[in-house]
Amino acid sequence: MGLQIIKPNTAIDFIGFRKIAFILSALVILIGLGSLIYNGGPKYGIDFAGGIIVQVKIDQQTEVQEIKDALTPVELPGLVVQSLGLEGDNEYLIRTSNSDIASTVIRDKISQALSENLKNKSFEVQRLEMVGPKVGADLRSKALEAMFYAVLLIAIYISGRFEQRWMAAAIMAACLLAGQYAISLTGLDIGWTIIGMLIITLGLCWYLKLNYALGAVVALVHDVLITVGVFSILGKEFDLTIIAALLTIIGYSLNDTIIVFDRIRENIAGKGQEEFPMHINQSINQTLSRTILTSGTTLLVVFSLYLLGGGVIHDFALALLIGVGIGTYSSIFVASPILLGFGGPKDDMEETGEPQNA
Repeated sequence: MGLQIIKPNTAIDFIGFRKIAFILSALVILIGLGSLIYNGGPKYGIDFAGGIIVQVKIDQQTEVQEIKDALTPVELPGLVVQSLGLEGDNEYLIRTSNSDIASTVIRDKISQALSENLKNKSFEVQRLEMVGPKVGADLRSKALEAMFYAVLLIAIYISGRFEQRWMAAAIMAACLLAGQYAISLTGLDIGWTIIGMLIITLGLCWYLKLNYALGAVVALVHDVLITVGVFSILGKEFDLTIIAALLTIIGYSLNDTIIVFDRIRENIAGKGQEEFPMHINQSINQTLSRTILTSGTTLLVVFSLYLLGGGVIHDFALALLIGVGIGTYSSIFVASPILLGFGGPKDDMEETGEPQNA
């Protein structure tokens, strides 16, 4: 028998807290969206906005602020200085959003400023990388597309494999391809295109009564929005490592949601609609021990990365800390209540691809 930290007869009324959970989630999402609007959108890192990265090694331990002060005469826009590696490595990453000047010129200016202002310290430029604004915009577009297609394929897979409704999944896939083509003809920005496609995805899940897929997709969008919102509030930059973290969060949250959904499907087999809320609560309680153990050990590892991993993966670990916690919460307080609101045993046992509207 597996390890259990929750008693088998636990009967916490999670569904009874759904209204409070919805209000709390809506409040956090609105604050995050408000921060994004106030800041004019996400704060993009060099990967997406373009810029130059210079890695230097100094022969003595140097404070980050001292390096920033030394580079003040160069007037580098969007200057960010981070320490790299372990404490004794004395390696630092200098990033600037200025990509209009030749990389050799930037290298010379940084070398000159450090030579003049870091007294009695020698240094070596180990690496210099440059990302143009067009490449950055391309990367940003591809990153957004990767996140959207991850959610889209998840919705199709759950509809077919999990709900045994492959016809409905095929109809949804065809409609989404048609919708994507229609939106692309409007020439909208990639961000608005993806928002439009997500609305279409949710609408199709609702219309075709793909209730498990609807609950899972809403939970995934919820997790990503909250993580992005918190990053905006904290003034953190978005780069490729954060996109990797968001994709990891999507996968982790989905795994937790499917475990709960699978137990719900087992418990409601052959049962009546009136017993549905009770069986959802029972399923969440039955999987609660596994959820706490899995999430707890994952958060412990990620927290260790956050504290000890160094500046390079600091934001990556922070995104995972937020996302794993929110993903666990959403599996219980978002995905399951959505399933209760839109589906039931009768709807879920349908194997036809035809929409079953009330």
